[in-house]
Amino acid sequence: MAVVSAGSACVFAELLTEFDIHAAAVFQVQPADGATPVLVAAQVETSEWRMPCPAAPLLAGELRRRGVPAQVVRVATPEVAASGESRGSGDDRPEVVADPKDVALFRAAAETVSAVAFLHMPKQEWSAFGLPGKAANVRQALRSWGAAAGARRVLLAGPRSFCAGVERAIKIVERALASYGSPLYVRKQIVHNIHIVRDLERRGVVFVDELDEVPRGAAVVFSAHGVSPAVRQAALVRELRVVDATCPLVTKVHIEAKRFARRGDTVVLIGHAGHEETEGTLGQVPDRMVLVESEEDVDRLSIDGPVSYLTQTTLAEDEVKGVIDALRHRFPLLRGPGSADICYATSNRQDAVRAIAADSDLVLVVGSVNSSNSQRLVEVARRCGTEAHLIDDVSDLDPAWLVGARTVGLTAGASAPAKLVTEVVDALRGLGDVVVEERHTAEETVEFGLPRELRQALAADPPASNGYPHEVIQP
Repeated sequence: MAVVSAGSACVFAELLTEFDIHAAAVFQVQPADGATPVLVAAQVETSEWRMPCPAAPLLAGELRRRGVPAQVVRVATPEVAASGESRGSGDDRPEVVADPKDVALFRAAAETVSAVAFLHMPKQEWSAFGLPGKAANVRQALRSWGAAAGARRVLLAGPRSFCAGVERAIKIVERALASYGSPLYVRKQIVHNIHIVRDLERRGVVFVDELDEVPRGAAVVFSAHGVSPAVRQAALVRELRVVDATCPLVTKVHIEAKRFARRGDTVVLIGHAGHEETEGTLGQVPDRMVLVESEEDVDRLSIDGPVSYLTQTTLAEDEVKGVIDALRHRFPLLRGPGSADICYATSNRQDAVRAIAADSDLVLVVGSVNSSNSQRLVEVARRCGTEAHLIDDVSDLDPAWLVGARTVGLTAGASAPAKLVTEVVDALRGLGDVVVEERHTAEETVEFGLPRELRQALAADPPASNGYPHEVIQP
């Protein structure tokens, strides 16, 4: 556990009286390098009590958006820090040591208000607090954060977070890492979530864009989004040990593409240009497939002979319907897959968002910007007439969105860990009383098996938990 010695020169508890809703306890230090960021505590602890500050990541994110380097930490008195354990936290954030008198002052301030932050600033910044420059930005961030405080209701969309394909892909990487050791190479992001990628990188996974970055003969995992036959051939040429984590529902689309092409059809793929799944599908029969993204693209098609269509698995159903209708208008004998290509998890999460959007003042979707299914959830909520935003985690949550939003809808894309949703709920609870209501529209029982190359190793040596537990959110 890292320990940042903060000293105990000065603590100041400020009540922003224009809001009368939060306190900021700020203490100064003498940084050795002059580059100490503002530290925001997620927890303050003495030998007698421990006070969580669950809205700390939200405040830290607001500080960063205003150009102020910020880090979320734990604050403890010397005896707690010396013991080497913070009671019941399980938190690996850096620990800042504060004088007990300073911490007592913070507690006294915190007990008078609802939302709490504990800030540390370098001495040279604190001396200018309230004046132009970084200190003024800190004050502005506090005001923005404080204005978001208040009681609210949270509507949780269900299902949300991991789907069976994502769970399978992560397990495949973990099993391959245990079997082949580090470094383990993965072509592209295994799933489109930066938190998953960073966690696996810390454990010895190396993500690459192309196979020429992988040493000859090394083990490589293909991502859940699938690859073209050309990529598989390149792996053979380089004598790579391939583990295929392609989602079975993406594989279904690949099989359909080859079947439609064999019967002489031109296959129209509805999808987003540049997405890894789209590139892998187009590569199945590149001389027989064309890509369309919109109804306008359909108008520009020039095709002779029979036409069939397929779709990317992570699109919005209502958006795809318009494109399919346009294709049928252009090509009355159009044929499609026997069952929808948009995967069950994508459809379920979109239905769940529709179930909460109409009753929400704001919808938050947890997911990374390159996650197609997460982006579609934002679009679905907006088409319901509700303000909606995509956030990678709670630090992306702009407090300005929360002003006046007394009912917040919350969901997560199929590649986002459930714990990120829990952290958003916790942060909202740090701003005031929260009542959580879950609206569940479907039960998901789908499970996908591991690829053949890993089954034997799995039977001999079962892996540990993947480290992404299901959330537990109190109502």
